[in-house]
Amino acid sequence: MGFLYETHLHTCEASKCGKLHGEEYIPYMMEKGYSGMIVTDHFFNGNTCVPADLSWKERVEIYCSGYERALKAAEGKDFNVMFGVEINFNKDEYLLYGIDKKWLLDNECMMEMTRLELYEAVHKAGGIMIQAHPFRERDYLSDIKLAPAAAVDGIEVYNAANSANMNALGFEYCTKLDLPMTAGSDIHFFHDKEMGGMLFEKKIGSIGEFAAAVTERKGIPVSVAPDGTVTPVADMPEQTVSTKLPTLEVLYPEGR
Repeated sequence: MGFLYETHLHTCEASKCGKLHGEEYIPYMMEKGYSGMIVTDHFFNGNTCVPADLSWKERVEIYCSGYERALKAAEGKDFNVMFGVEINFNKDEYLLYGIDKKWLLDNECMMEMTRLELYEAVHKAGGIMIQAHPFRERDYLSDIKLAPAAAVDGIEVYNAANSANMNALGFEYCTKLDLPMTAGSDIHFFHDKEMGGMLFEKKIGSIGEFAAAVTERKGIPVSVAPDGTVTPVADMPEQTVSTKLPTLEVLYPEGR
């Protein structure tokens, strides 16, 4: 079967929309058949619950606490907890893999960076930047912003919290750009609905290994059914072939 990893997960320590503490996910994800997970809480310019009136260091400490609690809970278990970030620009969001707490502490200037500047800074640190759920439509969104290929390493083509057509539009977009694909659950609480993830032939030992494997297209984006059935997204026509156009205007920020 291979090794399954959750790539998009929120805790209540840092994400306002998160309902669970980091450590609560460990037995749940293991029971679901996952070999590991990446905690990607909303950063300070997104749907965060980290107070804005603290020092940068204090904010980073709180932000990383969901991941750190999960990491501690996984000690001694055959389950790998890794660190990531979901960052927001103008309601277009990106998953950062391959940076760590020290990088955040050393880069308070990241809040002033453009999309392209952040992409370059993350690359310099050995990480990657993936556009999350690019064709998502919600009542709080007025448009869809698609970052150009010059500012992203890949696209999240399957997000279990999205409708099939939204995912299919992302799949078609990523195929057109010929970029690596990722998939994730975008999970905020326990549920028995479809989930997502990346399936690898070999175990992923670190977030650096994950970033390299995605870049080298070694992982398979998959959907995970409530009964545990794992299906490659590429084998799901409803998730890969759109049946209607977006209802929101599509914009191209060009890395700004």
